[in-house]
Amino acid sequence: MNIMSDSPAPEQVPAPQHKRRVRYSGKNPRRFEDKYKERNPELYPEAVAKVLASGKTPAGTHRPIMVAEILEALNPRPGEVAVDATLGYGGHAREVLPKLQPGGRLIGLDVDPIELPKTEARLRSLGFGPETFVAHRSNFAGLPKILAAEQFPGVDVILADLGVSSMQLDDPGRGFSVKLVGPLDMRMNPQRGQPASALLQRISAEDLAAILEENADEPQAAALAGVLAGQTFPTTAALAKAIRGALLRKVTDDEIDNSIRRVFQALRIAVNDEFSALDSFLRNLPGCLNPGGRVAILAFHSGEDRRVKKAFEAGLRAGLYADIATEVIRPTPAERRDNPRSSSAKLRWARKAIRI
Repeated sequence: MNIMSDSPAPEQVPAPQHKRRVRYSGKNPRRFEDKYKERNPELYPEAVAKVLASGKTPAGTHRPIMVAEILEALNPRPGEVAVDATLGYGGHAREVLPKLQPGGRLIGLDVDPIELPKTEARLRSLGFGPETFVAHRSNFAGLPKILAAEQFPGVDVILADLGVSSMQLDDPGRGFSVKLVGPLDMRMNPQRGQPASALLQRISAEDLAAILEENADEPQAAALAGVLAGQTFPTTAALAKAIRGALLRKVTDDEIDNSIRRVFQALRIAVNDEFSALDSFLRNLPGCLNPGGRVAILAFHSGEDRRVKKAFEAGLRAGLYADIATEVIRPTPAERRDNPRSSSAKLRWARKAIRI
């Protein structure tokens, strides 16, 4: 006997459809999010090689600048202790670490909480364990505290690369680049401080003009400050458009582009209080070096380079340094051609006196 049930038949749940991964959008995708091959060099070495061959930096990576010149200036030796005060992608650290072996150690500092864990993992994967490499999330102004925590009264080698890393420039979410549309942020540490958009909203025209002059030698500082101060610019594109509109028909297009870059530079320096940190770092440098220790600093604009030059010259006069670079060292023409982001780099070095 068949008994028919009055209860409704259970609903048929459709099987989940397979979702195909988005295709790589051409040889050189425009959107950062689409450049997954460039951001995974271990999986796609051929794609990365093509980008490098074109003279560009693969997305999410950074090409260390003036490696040979830095190694010559620092002369790291087996058994020594070194500091990379701006660890970044780890390109310079990767070259210095083998020179310290056997028995040496490198301490890496970086304020960026997004990139630092990636770099630490990258260097660990190359075989640099805790006995040879340790990373600290810190601004380089905090170097004395880091050395005290590591129980080093001084170190033999200190390197600082004051430039913004390509990983930060290329990511539109960080808001550093005028070339990419993203939130107007610019913080090296997005967990602290205020973004550039908030700075512009609250600043006076007089204070903004001073920032543009001091941080970027901007010739149109007063005119731009009157237009930008107290205004709301949620994105990098909105700020660039306002700068362009303020200077239209006043200067050439090339000069407008230069002003846009200088304004972005000046705001980034202000947002991250970079000059105060650099001044503190330069004051503390001699006390962080062992007798005969070497320091090399890469600067990328005149405001940074002036500070480094004056600090080294003052240290030489005071007998803190035995020798300093008499002339600024620049990238070779070949490096400038292969890596255009190196073009503005300026390297200076100093060697601490053995007896003070």
